Amino acid sequence: MSDSLLEALINLLGERVSTAAVVLAYHGKDESHHATAPPDIVVFPESSEEVATIVRLCAEAQTPIIPFGAGTSLEGGISAVHGGVCIDMTRMNRIIQINVDDLDVTVEAGVTRKQLNTDLRDTGLFFPIDPGADATLGGMASTRASGTNAVRYGTMRENVLNVKAVLADGRLIQTGGRARKSAAGYDLTRMFVGAEGTLGVITEVTVRLYGVPEAISAAVCGFPSIDAAVRCCMLTIQSGIPVARVELLDSAQMRACIQYSDLDSEPVPTLFFEFHGSQASVREQAATVQDIAADFGGGDFQWADRTEDRNKLWQARHDALYAALTLKPGARAWSTDVCVPISRLADCIEETRSDIETSSLTATMVGHVGDGNFHVIFLLDPDRPQDFTEAQRINDRMVTRAIAMDGTCTGEHGVGMGKQHCLVQEFGDALSIMRDLKRTLDPLNIMNPGKIFTVGS
Repeated sequence: MSDSLLEALINLLGERVSTAAVVLAYHGKDESHHATAPPDIVVFPESSEEVATIVRLCAEAQTPIIPFGAGTSLEGGISAVHGGVCIDMTRMNRIIQINVDDLDVTVEAGVTRKQLNTDLRDTGLFFPIDPGADATLGGMASTRASGTNAVRYGTMRENVLNVKAVLADGRLIQTGGRARKSAAGYDLTRMFVGAEGTLGVITEVTVRLYGVPEAISAAVCGFPSIDAAVRCCMLTIQSGIPVARVELLDSAQMRACIQYSDLDSEPVPTLFFEFHGSQASVREQAATVQDIAADFGGGDFQWADRTEDRNKLWQARHDALYAALTLKPGARAWSTDVCVPISRLADCIEETRSDIETSSLTATMVGHVGDGNFHVIFLLDPDRPQDFTEAQRINDRMVTRAIAMDGTCTGEHGVGMGKQHCLVQEFGDALSIMRDLKRTLDPLNIMNPGKIFTVGS
């Protein structure tokens, strides 16, 4: 790291530049199992123009740039594996324009989803993408985030209308407008959504909003097996029931959540449902799903109609990772995911569970099963390297299985550092097109290098 770059950044930002060890360490570690890789400098811009200037300075010094939102990624996406400058976007947290009539909003990249929904409270609208963590909208766009509501409202891929981004040479571009569809040119918005900061730094995002449902009701239902729970979910979706959320927790995860979140449930494979709509439609959806669940051996529904009860239920689901860690004190969590067509979901989950049960590892399973996405949380002894080797083996088998089922190596965690080796298997020769695109937009390879793929290989 050159002294001249540090001096130039200080001249631009003053005290909003840090080289303090504790700040660097914080910005080099996400929620994943990957080792900390701190940057050399952390900067805190407050406008798109400042980001553009920072990028130009880094390009002149041929220094890596790593965008940082809330640090909640799960595949090492914010680790500074080649050092460089971390651009912390959290001071860019202004909500620029709420368009109530058009059902959209434009925000700076550092706005978090909870902050946005708090500001929307009086409009009758809400932003539904909920990955669990209170992530920033810029980070959610960069990782193509999803979550518990995706079965009804889609993912960030479907809900981002436009981004403003700074390219590797410092140019500030806008990829679209607020129209709900366009046939003009290449879809640059989708190019940046999911690029994990490797093509540019997203500074603003325009996303879709939705009306707050008249009625919301949640329920929990236990099943005799994972297969029964998954097949109930499959039939619910195939029947065209517009369920808003349907989440699976296996018996190990339920045992952890019961202890951690004080749930009044049984430690059996369990589906968490949520229904949105009018009072009448919610009642109709719930009655139909109850009948389907009964056909698969599901127990009685435990209802959560009050807001505080629903919040407790979904907070328990969002705290699944922390709950799982209580099953093995001192363990380190390795969270991974795949996504398959819903018709193959039961097979993929059952075969993965079989791999886990025949191994020496402790692991729980959770899933956004309404869209074919599920997660495995491995609990690993940090003093046993063989645990990590075994987790990698099971993870690779799970990915190979998912791809063979016409699925993907990751439904929402992203590639980051951890799943680069999976992309050749998933994309084949198409991966070379991604590399060509990266070289064109980032010829110096300064934009979050070492993520998604290695440019030179």
